Amino acid sequence: MYRSHNCGELNASHVNKEVTLAGWVQKSRDKGFMIWVDLRDRYGITQLIFDDQRTDKAVIEKAKSLGREFVIQVKGTVIERVSKNPNMTTGDVEILVTELTILNEAQVPPFTIEDETDGGEDIRMKYRYLDIRRNPVKNNLLFRHKVSMEVRKYLSDQGFCDIETPYLIKSTPEGARDFVVPSRMNEGQFYALPQSPQTFKQLLMVGGMDKYFQIVKCFRDEDLRADRQPEFTQIDCEMAFVEQEDILNMFEGLTRHLLKEIKGVDVEKFPRITYDYAMKTYGNDKPDIRFDMKFGELNEVAQHKEFGVFNSAELVVGIAAPGCASYTRKEIDALIEWVKRPQIGASGMVYVKCEEDGTFKSSVDKFYDQDDLKKWAESTNAKAGDLILILSGNADKTRTQLSALRMEVATRLGLRKSDEFAPLWVVDFPLLEWDEESGRYHAMHHPFTSPKPEDIKLIDTEPGKVRANAYDMVLNGNEIGGGSIRIHDRELQSRMFDLLGFSKEEAEAQFGFLMNAFEYGAPPHGGLAFGLDRLVSILGGQETIRDFIAFPKNNSGRDVMIDAPSKIDDKQLSELHIKLDVK
Repeated sequence: MYRSHNCGELNASHVNKEVTLAGWVQKSRDKGFMIWVDLRDRYGITQLIFDDQRTDKAVIEKAKSLGREFVIQVKGTVIERVSKNPNMTTGDVEILVTELTILNEAQVPPFTIEDETDGGEDIRMKYRYLDIRRNPVKNNLLFRHKVSMEVRKYLSDQGFCDIETPYLIKSTPEGARDFVVPSRMNEGQFYALPQSPQTFKQLLMVGGMDKYFQIVKCFRDEDLRADRQPEFTQIDCEMAFVEQEDILNMFEGLTRHLLKEIKGVDVEKFPRITYDYAMKTYGNDKPDIRFDMKFGELNEVAQHKEFGVFNSAELVVGIAAPGCASYTRKEIDALIEWVKRPQIGASGMVYVKCEEDGTFKSSVDKFYDQDDLKKWAESTNAKAGDLILILSGNADKTRTQLSALRMEVATRLGLRKSDEFAPLWVVDFPLLEWDEESGRYHAMHHPFTSPKPEDIKLIDTEPGKVRANAYDMVLNGNEIGGGSIRIHDRELQSRMFDLLGFSKEEAEAQFGFLMNAFEYGAPPHGGLAFGLDRLVSILGGQETIRDFIAFPKNNSGRDVMIDAPSKIDDKQLSELHIKLDVK
């Protein structure tokens, strides 16, 4: 047995006990007559002591040769420390070593294995196995494990069955790009890695497994950013004989359970807002409601004077930044420059200071009087001491720009607190969205989403007005989950494929297996998938999902540790019937 205890559990109750520990050398201090070594494992650090009076000379000599990250085993006696360390769980004791075995030597690591390391992100990703030894990364992975276990516990207690679905599936034209896998035994044919287990979980409902879940890897070949990876993990769920209300209640319960068990937070309210309300009030479909700053539309109260910028705009809209009337001109100019950045794309910004005495001072005083500005304040719910920030232009672009400004102002004001949690549901999404480039409709969620029952009559005449029986869960300004009630009727599914521009032959070739299944007694069903990576990062109080993934890819989709993707040899290519035309 390499160890009788771990490096984080010994305390004063173990004094005089003989123990065996194993781990990595964090650091050592050689005072000549005495050597101290900090021994680290996943559970903590224990101090080892070697001295001339009580330790065999051969053991001391071996201790002098220890370097950082050497893997060692020690045997010894737990003794009380003379100088206790209240910052360590094992700070009351140390091990007087009697035997030392070097299990493996180590090169000097390329960065320090400490909480505050000297290694940049690139070098730490290249040596990720070393980075995992550091407490911040290790604790993130343990935190992810805890969340996953609570998910499994809750869903299992609710009668859900964990069922695996295939990874080698058929490529479909909807959604993001597929990762494809050539088939050696079927020349010229390819599998695709699943973007989600969507059709399989629907087939499980046809098969009578009325509550399914899976914590599953999914794959999308798309551009990366902080909250995206080419492979990601979903908490994938489906239920049969349910309506939307059943789904919302079930997964409100899961979210409450996670917030309570993981963060100790009780959340009672899960507001429900429509997609249209979200876009009009917050400028996006995943609003952060930890703070207010709702949009106030100003067309009626701002387009009656000779200010051409507003008069020519499709939309004039503003927000009230709380307590910011005291901003200096320099601070306001900084916000104006921020919205004019290419990433935001606004041409400028109008502002109004709501003074404490009830008067208003604006950047457009030349055009508007105090009565006008008072109406602006009323429209944006601005109070004395607030600063109204106004953008104008094309409606969709302006809402997007003001949404970004709202989040930036909230960040600067410290309103996006990582220890506060404000979930909500967004419902009644459009079923379809028109794509100008392709000249056809696309499914806003996916082609298996059911229309709202009361809107089915509009499918043939006004498809753009049909609402989806779909819902997203939003937490702190992030979409953490989404789903829908599915189509379970072949005829309706066929009509949906027609709307999306599939020919009968294409629909049959791509999804005939699913529509055929619908003819054998498909129950009403629906589900939801949470993004586990994103959910864990939000619960962990951080922005990027990479911090909670053991071996993430970089922003180019590369694993720099194992150097993937990489070329394969000609023999493998030949077996796969692939010829590369490399110039």
